[in-house]
Amino acid sequence: MNKLLLLFVFMLGFSANAQTKILRFSEAENQGVSSHELDKIYKSAVHTDPKLAVFKTDEEQQRLQKAYVQFFSDFGKYLNDNQFKWESKTRCFNRIYMQKDGTVDYFLFDFGKNPLSETTENRFRQLLSEFLKTHKFPIAASEKFAQCSPITYQ
Repeated sequence: MNKLLLLFVFMLGFSANAQTKILRFSEAENQGVSSHELDKIYKSAVHTDPKLAVFKTDEEQQRLQKAYVQFFSDFGKYLNDNQFKWESKTRCFNRIYMQKDGTVDYFLFDFGKNPLSETTENRFRQLLSEFLKTHKFPIAASEKFAQCSPITYQ
């Protein structure tokens, strides 16, 4: 019985460590999680040289673009459903690192010259963390991949 309890506690700790890391780019660097190092592990979803991309063909890239729009549309709806309100149009640059199945491992972001208040950013992180527990990026790939872009939240 003690071994079973110990195994359960170990597995609980392991699953807690498997959570998505949601960090500002500067925080990631300070914690030794460089986007340059992550880029060696997660291949770019698209690239000017198709040989260096995960999604190579026009058709694959269109599916990726559709999935990306869907992902952020779903997240925007989730924010709205949870009474998160933006004070104004808010621009954010993000880079998302995903497993083959679309599970998000790292979500790096930067609100640039218009950072959020500490309270608002903490709420944003909390809701993003909750969202990612039940939502994968809606496309799978043959290998780990990353995608970035600016997003304007309203």
